[in-house]
Parts: sequence; structure tokens; C-alpha cells
Amino acid sequence: MILFLAVAISIYTAMHCLVFWGIHPLLAGHRYLAVAVLLWMLMMIISPLAVRLLDTNGSSQAARLLALTGYTWMGLVFLAFCLFAVIGMIALLFLVLPFIIPALPRLPLHGPLIASAVLLFTLATGIYGYVAAKNIRVVTVPITTDKLPAGTESLRVVQVSDLHLGLLNRSAFLAPVITRLKELKPDLLVATGDVVDAQINHLDGLSAMWQEIEPPLGKFAIIGNHEVYAGLKQSLDFLKGCGFVVLRNTGLNVGGVVRIVGIDDEQIWDHTVQETAILQAQQSDLFTIFLKHRPTVSKDDVQLFDLQLSGHTHRGQIFPFNFITGLKYPLQDGLHRLSPVSRLYTSRGTGTWGPPIRVLSPPEITVFDIRRGKSGT
Repeated sequence: MILFLAVAISIYTAMHCLVFWGIHPLLAGHRYLAVAVLLWMLMMIISPLAVRLLDTNGSSQAARLLALTGYTWMGLVFLAFCLFAVIGMIALLFLVLPFIIPALPRLPLHGPLIASAVLLFTLATGIYGYVAAKNIRVVTVPITTDKLPAGTESLRVVQVSDLHLGLLNRSAFLAPVITRLKELKPDLLVATGDVVDAQINHLDGLSAMWQEIEPPLGKFAIIGNHEVYAGLKQSLDFLKGCGFVVLRNTGLNVGGVVRIVGIDDEQIWDHTVQETAILQAQQSDLFTIFLKHRPTVSKDDVQLFDLQLSGHTHRGQIFPFNFITGLKYPLQDGLHRLSPVSRLYTSRGTGTWGPPIRVLSPPEITVFDIRRGKSGT
């Protein structure tokens, strides 16, 4: 943990250094303003640690205010860092090229005009991202299968994922989600991990809100990595108090209509957890939904389920971070056909982690309308 924190703080500090380089033309000749900016950046660098300390010592309001400020700033710094990184590479290129091509003119890219444009664009994008993060979309995915039992012509499964309920996402965030879920009238509701965030001691009253949703075939959840960070026992207590059946490396025949298998996140896997064996043990002639927090797939498993539902990636949450998440999770967004009869759907997530901002990765609630028909169409 200490090594992880050291690496994370080092990377975050380096990002601030590049942003300071980018805005330095605006600070030239203003010594006190430059010092104030440096002190502010230092405070923001340590703010995630300060939030944790404030929260664990009972100063929840101060922690919430600092978290909102610090994590919003984190999103803005990331956007500015990406822009200044591109400008820096171009500036370096035009610094070197004249030595190779003497007739090539030097372009002054590192100046107050460019710096002002980057800051304005960053601010505008941050405002857009904050609004976009509150605008939860409903994505409908039609699926046909010949595995629905006689007498069942359709099944509506609704997925939420990565809500990150905690210090920032609380009742004001959850209320419209619950309202939308009621309107969708699911037969079955699933939550594919990270329902809670690392700071879990801010969930008073949220269980009662979840209990307002009672689909005919029930509510099911699995453990994501943030349930582990928050404390597994209290995360399980919260999920069960919300009315979720938590599937931990097991499966259930739900009402004779569908089979659901769920596994814990790999954060708490040990050598005894064998994904293939779990799926094989839960094989059924019914349509099988496989709940797995991370969108990874084993080639040996694709014939053992019909639909895998995952989350975790947020599709990067803030563009262009999706290119980074895509390196590890290439199937990080949307519907993917794995075989003639099996599919994976990766949710972009319903909430936000860290910065309360989403850029080109809108939050979603996903509706799977499963109807009788020829499988694979």
C-alpha cells in the first residue's frame, strides 16, 4: 500500500509539474501569484490523503467539501495535463527540427495565448463533464434466445454498475437512479460491483431507497474491488440490507426462468477460486447470465454462459483516459459477441469514481430485453 501511494503521488505530482510549466507564461512577472499557485497545487496533491484523514477522524463535512474540491481539481488537472503534454511534444519537435532543417521557422507554442486557450478549454470541458456525469442514459440491448422456458416470452434484466456510493455519491445521486429503475420495471435487477466506494460510512438511509425496488425475480449483486477496499463485511451488510442477494462464486436458478452465476472480484481471489469450475458446476439449460466485475473473458468459458455482464472500466470516465484503460481491458464498453451464442456487455458505469466528471463516457443504466427467438440473432 505504501508503495502504491508513493507511485500514485509521484505521478500526480509530475502531472502538476507539467501543468505548471504550461501555465507559467501567465505567471511570469507575478511572483506572489506563482507562489500561490504552487501552494494550491501542493494542497491538491495531498488532498486525497487529507480527505481520508478527515473522514476517519469524524470530520465528515470537511472531508466531503475537500473531496468535492480535490477530486474535481483532479479531473481538471488531467484534462490540462493531456493538452499541455501534446503542446509540449509539439514544442519539443519544433525546437529540434530547425537543427535538421535550418530553414524551418520556430513556432512559439509555449506562450500566454496558448496557455489561456488551454485553461479556457479545460474549464469548459470540466463544466460539460460535470453536467454529463449527472445525465444518466438508458441503454437498451435486445437479445433473442431459445433458452427461455415455455410460457416465458420475454425477460427484462436491468444492470447498474459502479455507482460508488459513499462520501460524494449519496442520496441526492441515488434518488434519480431509483426513480429511473422504477420506471423501467425490471423483472430482475443486477449490480455488477462497486456499488459502494472506499468511504462507506456515509450510506445512512440509502438501504431504504434500494428497498423501494422489488423486481419480481429479485435483485442480485456481486463483489467489486471497491467493496473490498471499503471493508468486505460492512459492504456485504450494506448490500444485503438493500435487499440484494450477493452471489459469491456460486449461482442460482431464478424462478425457473433464468440462471445467474456471480463471482467475486479478483481483488480477493485465491488459488481456490476457479472461474471455469464455478461455471461448469452451475450449468443449466436455462439462459445463463454471468456476473463478473471486470470485463475479462477466458476462451474456455465462453460456451458456459449466454451473457456476461461486467463494469469496472467506466470506459476511462474522462477522455482520453479510455485509451489507457483499453490497454488492459480491450472489451471495455458495450456489447461484444464472444461466440455464436455468448455475449459480453461492459457497462460504462452508473456513477463516478474520483472526479465527479465524465467526458465522452456518459453514465448508464442498461436494459436487456431478452426475447424468445433463435439464439445468436
